[in-house]
Parts: sequence; C-alpha cells; structure tokens
Amino acid sequence: MKAAAKHLFFYFLIIILMSSCNNPKPLEVEIFETSANGNQLTRLTEFPDSEIKAEISILPEQEFQSIVGFGGSFTEASAHLLNRVSKENRNRVLEAYFGESGARYSLTRTHMNSCDFSLGNYSYAPVDGDMELLHFSVKEDMDDIIPMIKDAQAISKEGFNIISSPWTAPPWMKDNKDWRGGKLLPEYYNTWALFFSKYLDAYRAEDIDIWGVTVENEPLGNDSNWESMHYTPHEMTEFVKNHLGPRLKSEGRNVKILGFDQNRDEQLKIWVDVMFGDEIAGDYFDGTAVHWYASTFEYFPEALQYVVNKAPGKHLINTEACVDAQVPRWKDDAWYWSEEATDWGWTWAPEDQKYLHPKYVPVYRYARDIIGCLNNGIDGWVDWNMVLDRQGGPNWAKNWCVAPVIVDPDKDEIYFTPLYYTLAHFSRFIRPGAVRIGFTNTGDSLMVTAARNPDGSIAVIVFNPEEAAKGVHLTLHEKSVEFAINGKALQTILIKSK
Repeated sequence: MKAAAKHLFFYFLIIILMSSCNNPKPLEVEIFETSANGNQLTRLTEFPDSEIKAEISILPEQEFQSIVGFGGSFTEASAHLLNRVSKENRNRVLEAYFGESGARYSLTRTHMNSCDFSLGNYSYAPVDGDMELLHFSVKEDMDDIIPMIKDAQAISKEGFNIISSPWTAPPWMKDNKDWRGGKLLPEYYNTWALFFSKYLDAYRAEDIDIWGVTVENEPLGNDSNWESMHYTPHEMTEFVKNHLGPRLKSEGRNVKILGFDQNRDEQLKIWVDVMFGDEIAGDYFDGTAVHWYASTFEYFPEALQYVVNKAPGKHLINTEACVDAQVPRWKDDAWYWSEEATDWGWTWAPEDQKYLHPKYVPVYRYARDIIGCLNNGIDGWVDWNMVLDRQGGPNWAKNWCVAPVIVDPDKDEIYFTPLYYTLAHFSRFIRPGAVRIGFTNTGDSLMVTAARNPDGSIAVIVFNPEEAAKGVHLTLHEKSVEFAINGKALQTILIKSK
C-alpha cells in the first residue's frame, strides 16, 4: 500500500470508530413510573424536559445476593376486611397483589397465634398444661387468614413463599401468664418447639406450605402494649440450638429458621454475634429477619453490611414495615407524597434518637428503604398489613397503621394508595431468583438499584425525591438510551433479555 493510500485508510478507520463511539446502539427498554403528578406504574413513552442528566451504567458482571421476593402480610385484620367487602372487590384486591396484572407478590408473612392486628387474643394451644398439645388447632385461622391465603394461591401464577411468626406463646407457657411481655418458661421450651411443628402440619393439611419461620416477632418487646414475648439473644439461640432446630431437622422439614426479627439498630449486631457465634446454632439459623422501626428514614447500611459479613450466604430479610402512628388518609394521594407523616418515634423516641424519626414522605420511606436495603444485602422485603380500614385497623390494641390498600367495608369501596404502586415497582419486576447486580450513578440525588432476573431481563429502579425532573443516560455494555424521570417519582426500567 502506497503511503498516501495507507494514511487515507487509517483516516477512514478512525472516523468509523469515532462515529461508533458517538452513536452507540440503542438500548431497548420499557419504562414504568409512579409519581406525585399522577402516574401509577404507568408505562411512559414521553418524558419531561431536563437539562440535568445523570449517567447510570449497569455492570452485570458485578453480582451480589439472590433475591427471595417482595410482598406483604396476611393478618387477621386484612383477611377479615376482605371477607366484609363484595366478592368483586375481594378478587380485585387479591388480583392486584398476586395476579399477573398486579404486583405479583412473591414473599409474604403471617402470624402464629394472635397479634395486635387480630380481632382479639387467641392461641392454637388454649388448654393450660397441654404439654403434648393434644388440643392444638388452627380453627381461629379458618374463617379469615387461611381462606385469604388459599384464594391468593389460586390467583398467583408463580406462587409465593410464606414466613410465619409468633408474637407470643400462650400465656400458660410464660412466666407472667399474660399475652403481653414476659418470657417463655424453660420447662416449656420443648412444648413450644412442638407448637411450631404442629402449626406446620396444620397448614400443610390446608395445602399451605410454610417457607420459613421467625423464632419470635420483636423479641425485645413492645412495652407490653400488645402480644409479645421477650428473649435475650442467648435465650433465643439456646432455644433454636437445643429445641426448635433439632426438632425440625429430625422431622425432615425444609423450613427456614430466621432469628432476631426486630429493628436494624445497634441491637442487630449484638444478636447476630450470638446467633452465628455458636457453630451449632449458626447451622440451624438460615438467616436474620429485621424490621425498619428504628427509623423509617435511615436504613442502617453499616449494620446490614455487618450481618452480611457475619453470616455470608445466609438470608437477610426485612419482615415488617409500615407507616405507623398514623391513621390512613382516604383517597388523598397528595398526602402520601407530602412531608407530613410521622412514625412512632416522632413523639416517643428518646431525645438522642429523634433525628431518626423526622417527618418524611410516606412514598419516600418505602422507595428509599427498599433500594437502600437491596444495595446492602437484603434479599427479601415484606410489608406489613396488605389491607386495613379507614381507621388503620382493625387492631384490638388501637395501634393504627397505614396499609397500601385501604377499604371501607360499609360502603364496599377500595382505595389503592400510592404505596401500593411503589411496592409493585419492586415486586412485579424483580422476580425470585434474580441476582442484584452492580451499577454506577452520577446523579447525586437519585437512588438506584438493579437486578438481573432468571429470564435474563434486567430491572433498574430509579428514585428521584427532588422536585425537578432529571435526565438519565442509561448504558449497558455498548448500548444506551436517554430518558427522564419526573420530579418526586419512582421508575422501573425493564431491559428485556436478548
């Protein structure tokens, strides 16, 4: 090749490469948004203008935890309310949570014995001194909870897992003989382990398999305001190591045991040190359950990472969260996007912890917490009651809360709050078995997470808490796409598999 022709060849090659770099292949995506301006998991084809642009790059070669699922809880309160609305509205709610057209919930929770969101106190073992539990029965669940679970199973195409948690043992097994507070007497440890076994069998007889149990809901207690039973970390570990774990193992049960099941504050580290510090007990514990009530604003990334490092490969699941200390606002979407909601700590937290309980936007609590948890090792996230009434109950202890779906059974009306759509951004698009993957993000105010589903699709979730819309340049390998997210909005960007 002559010198002039050689120079011309390299000149055209450089032009082609520059053109390729400047015009990457388009990335095909579907974008769904929930926003303060009225979008409700709406598929977008037009986007707002924005001069500010964030660069988000997806890094699928960086893999983290596998996802178990997302969902809410079957409480007696929720199930009772669905029995009071019309069949049409009952099916509408269950389809919204479990159907292919809805949130496709994949991980749920229910209570063993009564809890505060029951119509009253009850136990499956009501007879004092029944050491062999000959009178054990789940008849209290037959009218409300079990029919709701079975109807959800019939609707769910892929099925869902259930975690069950006791709030308390029957009072006759406790040192204070009360539903509230107190401790399990050591002479009943074997009987209480048998109780779990009987419960699993009773639900199996109803064609309901329980995926996992937590040893105790909130073992640090609730100031004896409703059902509770206290454990120290050593007491719970001893119960699992010498009673619950050996029993379930000897019976050949494939049921996960999750320890702790309370807030992600400094107590979390203390508990996992004990649970997983004992080699035998650590084998029985399949993971750790946590709640968000230490702060519905702060998600405690350092504490979560501590658990991930302490028990690598074990589950770390958020088993309860809700906007508490509030009565739901009826058909008032704007309130759920306003910075008016408080949690219990706004009034009751010690002075040195009040900063953890600011007024904060209800939708932001969920979006911020779920993204923050996923990015720090959480592999499942479960909301509290699926359905409540306009008072935030029924709750025998008058512990009113907000749920994603509110019903007025007297008027047979339903209200899907913005919280419902917020949760669906995760549960609908990040499926069980998905693997969280890496990303980079230059948008300082945007929160991002990403996961690759078993079918190869990638779900990227972006949360914009600012008032203004933000442009996004999203890149995956050599492909990219540009769009924008509205102000005060949550988006799921679904990248289909090839």
